[in-house]
Amino acid sequence: MSTVDILSPAGKKSGSVELDDAVFGLEPNVSVMAQVVTAQLAARRAGTQSTKTRSETRGGGAKPWAQKGTGRARAGSSRSPIWRGGGVALGPKPRSYSQRTPKKMVRLALRSALSDRAADGKVLVVDRWNWDAPSTKAARAALEALKVSGRVMVVLRREDAVAARSFRNLPGVHVISAGELNAYDVLVNDFVVFTEATLPTSAPAPAATEEEAK
Repeated sequence: MSTVDILSPAGKKSGSVELDDAVFGLEPNVSVMAQVVTAQLAARRAGTQSTKTRSETRGGGAKPWAQKGTGRARAGSSRSPIWRGGGVALGPKPRSYSQRTPKKMVRLALRSALSDRAADGKVLVVDRWNWDAPSTKAARAALEALKVSGRVMVVLRREDAVAARSFRNLPGVHVISAGELNAYDVLVNDFVVFTEATLPTSAPAPAATEEEAK
């Protein structure tokens, strides 16, 4: 098991903790992460786009002109896709883009993402966020003391409402509940900051996908 320092919000070392190899010590499975992230992003698509076919457009009930004798091309309806104002051929219709992904793959993708960040030394552990009142200034100072940069994900408990309100206004900071951890959010952030209470000590249960939540 690898060991990381437990830091205070001021950046001072207050102890150390071992990262569970079952969560942070895997060889990242890139193909599984790619498949799970693709499915997660696909499930976010609304799928509400819609176009009208020639049977749904208004008008076009009468034949525009006689079949023969006019010198013009044959036409049976003014709602044909080749006419202005006509229907759309093979256009999009409402559909679901969600993909069914096995739960074991979702868990493996999350563990692979966490292992990748841990291997780069970008998993930090803070003892606790000990603020009595929300303070964006204090949250910014804490991140500077922790020497993190770029996009940062802060993993909190539901009881950490003060910390959540302190971090939420900072650009580049993503606040997430421990129960909502997922591979995509881990991968799009450069650093992952846990507290001792939110640090996974065994394989974490991934957040339910949008399809499973329905």
